[in-house]
Amino acid sequence: MAIEAAPSARGFIRSHKAFARLWTARTVSFLGDSVGLVALLLYVANDTGSALAVAMLMLVGDFAPQLLSPIAGAIADRVDRRLVMIACEIGQALAVLAIAITLPPLPVLLILVALRSVLATVFQPASRAAVPSLVADAHLPRANSLIGAGTHGLDVLGPLVAAALLPVLHIRGLLLFDAATFAVSALLLVTLPRLPRPVREVPTTVLGDAAEGLRYLWRHKVIRVVALGFCAIVAFNGVDDVALVFLAKDALQQGDSAASVLYAGVGAGLMVGFAVVARWSGRVPMVVLLLIGYGVSSLGNLLTGLAWALVAAFGMQFVRGAGIAATDTAHNTLIQRVVPEPLLGRVFGNLYGAVGVAAGLSYVLGGLVLDATGPRFTLIAAGAGGLLVTVVVAAVLPGRLRSEAVHLGPSAQPVP
Repeated sequence: MAIEAAPSARGFIRSHKAFARLWTARTVSFLGDSVGLVALLLYVANDTGSALAVAMLMLVGDFAPQLLSPIAGAIADRVDRRLVMIACEIGQALAVLAIAITLPPLPVLLILVALRSVLATVFQPASRAAVPSLVADAHLPRANSLIGAGTHGLDVLGPLVAAALLPVLHIRGLLLFDAATFAVSALLLVTLPRLPRPVREVPTTVLGDAAEGLRYLWRHKVIRVVALGFCAIVAFNGVDDVALVFLAKDALQQGDSAASVLYAGVGAGLMVGFAVVARWSGRVPMVVLLLIGYGVSSLGNLLTGLAWALVAAFGMQFVRGAGIAATDTAHNTLIQRVVPEPLLGRVFGNLYGAVGVAAGLSYVLGGLVLDATGPRFTLIAAGAGGLLVTVVVAAVLPGRLRSEAVHLGPSAQPVP
């Protein structure tokens, strides 16, 4: 039965107080993290003047921690997820505070950034797995889209806040602001109710739990298709992060500010996309929303490669951002409905860890294609590959759902 659209996002948040605290905590810390990233990039670039140093910062901050995702997910399934999130936020606050106070040389900075990133990697599956304990099943799509709007949607706002605060706070002040947001997040998370901790009849180890999570991800027919499809979409389309700057400067003959406009187009599309999905996702089956997200985001890149002017490229990247919003909401909701609660943390950790590796692969291989052919061909090929993946998933996933007898409709069971 279709779910009627809720009156407003504000009304939904007000009526779900525990979820509101999780949403606020994630939004606040993500905003601080976005501001802190700008500060770190500026600090490394100014202090070293080396593009390699900036690349190393991004590597230890984004890619390397994803290799620990199976263990991060296992931790989220072994301990009260509320305590996991609180500990991770406090740890990140301390790591960023140490950077702000000392402004250390590059080797020490990379160690502290890596520590913060590992804690963030542990935090993510715990926070995603906590959502079904805070809202009823029927409201999962709305809750996931609101969290997406409060996190990914800040891709636009974070750099703007950093630009506004930088003349007043400078780099050290931005980092202190980042540390403070983690502390605020931890205080909000303290007020959450205790979250379920799986009961284990047989004692297990963290590594054993991590291995079990990997086996489950591969053996479950529905989750395997979702994971492979998601990774394939990212492997094809992730290269746009690299290609857009060359499209703006080379193909469209524009300057650095034009490249920034294109990246802002994705962020604006995310914000609008999450707002639309939050209001109307209850009326769309999650499998349909997933395929829409795959197709729209891929088509956005393909059409960006064909864009004749900056305004057209911006519009196509806006479309891509809206598609990513649908994809993010559908993935999280599907997993929360299909995967047993004791395995949620591990599945989320493994899936998004694999997606991070796929993104790194896209940067490397896509960069080679970009150098060989140019930004237009790269974006067109990326979008075409993503559309092909969409067709394959559309052909395979419904059959997997039927064979597993998976029920993806919302239930009427209230949250205890």
